[in-house]
Amino acid sequence: MFTMVKTLSKPRLSLKVQTLATLSAIIGAVAVPQIFHLLGAASGLGTALGEAFLPMHLPILLVGLLAGPYAGAISGLLGPLCSFALSGMPGAAMLPFMMIELCVYGLVAGLLRNVKLPTIGKVVAAQIAGRAVRAAAILLAVYAFGNGQIAVSTIWTSIATGLFGLALQWALLPLIVYRVENLKKNEK
Repeated sequence: MFTMVKTLSKPRLSLKVQTLATLSAIIGAVAVPQIFHLLGAASGLGTALGEAFLPMHLPILLVGLLAGPYAGAISGLLGPLCSFALSGMPGAAMLPFMMIELCVYGLVAGLLRNVKLPTIGKVVAAQIAGRAVRAAAILLAVYAFGNGQIAVSTIWTSIATGLFGLALQWALLPLIVYRVENLKKNEK
């Protein structure tokens, strides 16, 4: 009746390594989007590049895949908050929803870290979970709490706008994870 999920035998990371990975992901979640925003400002596109390529998502998903659910969830929660505190981005209306979405991204990617599944499958599962929870949070905010600062159409608009970013994550994250895991194997 119940099937067991096959897992890989990846070593458990020390608290120090997980902490450093979390801090690195938070720094990446602040720094990488700034590069896209600078390029957007220089090209006259404004924040459109960041909205299209979802650069904040990359370090969060990556840390979840490499360092596990605690590092992923914490960096997903704190990355957008630190970015907002330092740069004002994401905007205040979207901040709580980004925090929720990225926390789920990091958590799910981390929970799937040891599951025997291609990395792209882990990324897609984390993306679906994060976007679903974000959509539920937006619906709850609008319909249960009467939040007028955000529209329900934001759910679909952000998915359509971010398709390039999703594709970028599908392309880059499996390559990076493969490279990092092979570096670890070669060190032994």
